[in-house]
Amino acid sequence: MSTLKDKIDFNRLPQHIAVIMDGNGRWAKEKGKMRIFGHQNGVAAVRAVSEACAELGVKYLTLYAFSTENWNRSKIEVDALMTLLSKTIAEEVKTLNDNNIRLNAIGDLQRLPKSNYDALMKAIEDTKDNDRMTLTLCLSYSGRWEIAQAAKAVAEKVKSGELEIEQIDEKCFSNFLNTKDMPDPELLVRTSGEERISNFLLWQLAYSEFYFTDKFWPDFGKEDLYESIVDYQSRERRFGKTSEQLTEKK
Repeated sequence: MSTLKDKIDFNRLPQHIAVIMDGNGRWAKEKGKMRIFGHQNGVAAVRAVSEACAELGVKYLTLYAFSTENWNRSKIEVDALMTLLSKTIAEEVKTLNDNNIRLNAIGDLQRLPKSNYDALMKAIEDTKDNDRMTLTLCLSYSGRWEIAQAAKAVAEKVKSGELEIEQIDEKCFSNFLNTKDMPDPELLVRTSGEERISNFLLWQLAYSEFYFTDKFWPDFGKEDLYESIVDYQSRERRFGKTSEQLTEKK
């Protein structure tokens, strides 16, 4: 019996998949539960998708876990999320090591409570030698924040004389972003039916393929990931060229 996984062309896997994990709160509300119940159940989806990506051979998985705007939510929800974050990170280190997955994090990490920051740094240190896949958590992150920080860093280099204005181009600027050590995502997945990128990886998503699903994040599993990859592989990625030019190149 054919499955979605069987339809995947392993020679054309996206090297980097980015995910906006949306809908935890609405999922919980539908069940008459508090929003944190949805976040707790979203952890299982993180585990399933991370393991599936590693099994397939995807090299980078980046998850939008907590935006700079999320600090504006109620203190009760933010505190609960931070507690869940510390608990989950501590519990998942063994799973990450068992699957040879390296943990990474980007964003304004210094803004995290000290206990969260310390737990995160320990997990990153404990998984640093894993090389099957890099799992990046975007925490206290937004695309505009990242670009502004990169612009400041470039300005400092120019001011100190380490960088000439004429040297600044797209490649140069990319080296000042949080994602400088990874390729841009080929595929962006967003759950919950929303169709926007919500200040996520604004520079890096310039030529990504977008895949939107109505499923809330806690209900998103391996089969849903496979479906997003099959859909991605059905598209023609032209990068500004015409279909004829791509055919000629082949």
